[in-house]
Amino acid sequence: MVIYITCSDSRFIIYLGKDKYENEELIKWGFPNDIWFHVDKFSSAHVYLRLPPDITIHTIPKEVMQECLQLVKDGSKDGRKQEKVSICYTPWSNLKKTQAMEVGEVGFKDEKEVYHVKNVTKDKELLKKLLKTKIEKEVDLEQERKAFDLEIKNKKKKEMEELKKKEIEDKKKYKEELKEKRFEYIDEIGKETTNKDDVDFEDDFM
Repeated sequence: MVIYITCSDSRFIIYLGKDKYENEELIKWGFPNDIWFHVDKFSSAHVYLRLPPDITIHTIPKEVMQECLQLVKDGSKDGRKQEKVSICYTPWSNLKKTQAMEVGEVGFKDEKEVYHVKNVTKDKELLKKLLKTKIEKEVDLEQERKAFDLEIKNKKKKEMEELKKKEIEDKKKYKEELKEKRFEYIDEIGKETTNKDDVDFEDDFM
């Protein structure tokens, strides 16, 4: 089961695994635009924030970030007992899983891509509001990811087709403009030649 939390900003999706086995599936089938959150140095829930296309890890709104932090802290048995905790977050694509790791355990490909928020304290009112929206769903994560990949593939294909079409149209337009310029040039040469001939003709009969 995957747990979904309604974000204050409808552009974002917040979700987390119900247990370490679900976390394992989330690690495997996350989306490239997912951001992974976890309490630093304590076991905790794996909270994911799915970003809209126009948002990056560096431009997440403060309100949305705060919601993720509260859910992560509350999702840690030891972390929720602490007055303050440090929470780390990183793009899903930076997560590293090896065969030697236990179920639900994960590492990082690049530590430089891991960011930290220190001294996170509990916000009771915000947390209460968030937990009221909690919904559990049975989700086929593999099929969901495959559908996403297919959508992206088709989108890129369409973009390439449109780009190719535009290039052909631009090339055609350029040729037509070049052709018109040539005709204009020939017309101008013709006019100059005709005028010169007229002058010479009159000179011959003076």
